Amino acid sequence: MDYANRCRRIANGYYNQGLEKAKIRDLSGAAECLKKSLHFHKYQTDARNLLGLIYYEMGETAESLVQWIISLNLQPEDNRAAEYMGRIQGKLGRLDAESQNIRKYNQSLGLARAGNDDLAILQLNRVVEINPHFVKAHLVLALLYMRRGDYTKAGKSLYKVLQIDKSHPKALWYMSIAKAHTGRAEVERKKLNNAFSHRQMQDDDIILPPTYKETTGWMTIINIVVGLALGAAVIWFLVMPAMERQLNHRHNQEMTKVLEQVNQKNQEIDALEQEKSAMEAERNEAVTSLQSMEENEQSVVFQYQRLVQILKAREAQDMNTVALVYSDLDGALITDEQSAAAVAEIRTYMETEGFQVLADLGNGARDSGDQEAALGYYQKSLNIKGDNPQVIYDMALIYQAREERDTANELFGQVIMNYPNTELAVLAKEARGY
Repeated sequence: MDYANRCRRIANGYYNQGLEKAKIRDLSGAAECLKKSLHFHKYQTDARNLLGLIYYEMGETAESLVQWIISLNLQPEDNRAAEYMGRIQGKLGRLDAESQNIRKYNQSLGLARAGNDDLAILQLNRVVEINPHFVKAHLVLALLYMRRGDYTKAGKSLYKVLQIDKSHPKALWYMSIAKAHTGRAEVERKKLNNAFSHRQMQDDDIILPPTYKETTGWMTIINIVVGLALGAAVIWFLVMPAMERQLNHRHNQEMTKVLEQVNQKNQEIDALEQEKSAMEAERNEAVTSLQSMEENEQSVVFQYQRLVQILKAREAQDMNTVALVYSDLDGALITDEQSAAAVAEIRTYMETEGFQVLADLGNGARDSGDQEAALGYYQKSLNIKGDNPQVIYDMALIYQAREERDTANELFGQVIMNYPNTELAVLAKEARGY
């Protein structure tokens, strides 16, 4: 078996594991398996589409769009990723609402870092109300509740996370802390012990001994008197000292037990203090990491949205839209190999032909009397290809008509200096009055 086939078989194995875990809502485990599958075979579009669905189920729409865009670039035809993206984009204002929700989430992180927990909690409650499956927001909300000592509300937020992803490691860890502080862990432990303990003996299970035959007469009286005397002697000489020793021993044991319990509680308090300090440090680190990641997520989402618009417009031969959307695209934020290749292909078109589309749009706006729009289109055209004397000359004419002579003369000067042997240079000199 060659190396490529072996990698494909391993990738298929991890994909099957991820699919099984996704069926039982172990989303974290499923995501790890699918990432391993893509590591061995990046063209496994089924694994990439399922990973996108898992991200979407966990409230991370941006990550799901990234996976589906990559999948479409790898397999343009007969790909369910197009259907998934169409459902999101088909809902009017859905992407804008997601972007607004992410902005609110970022604001809540900033408030939490500044110590404004009440405002952060209020903002996060709005975020999860809009997107109830936003796992990261639920986790940060639970951490803020635990920092305030409200472990009951923290447990409710964590319960929602575990309904979405029943094996989420951080949610399980935070839930164990919340249960320990609310007494829920002890209740569950007792229930488990009772479920597997033996049945207690009932009254009916006791075997009653037979009664002795009673005697009558003087012998009975003598036996009673002798018994009482012997009983008193036994109590005085044997039972009383033994009881005293037993009571002293029991008292000493109880004192020892109480001291051990006090010592154990002190150790537990110290351990909880250390755990609290460690948890706060991890929370601060998590908040910092999430803030750093989410601050860039919004701009990245916008760039992928623009790339999707460009690809659809190009497919529909709408080159005006291709040129306009590309002029606002920041290709540096698109880093995955397949999408970057698509951006490079579009950039080549824009530098060879697309810049003229923007110039033509500027001409149309100029002819219709919209000088401001014309200048905007001309500038976008120059941003793509600055070596275009006709566009520079047309911009200078507009500024001259608006009586902005300094700007117009500067642009005429660029044409004269940089393109001296052209007809446009002669026209520029005449316009400047040489």
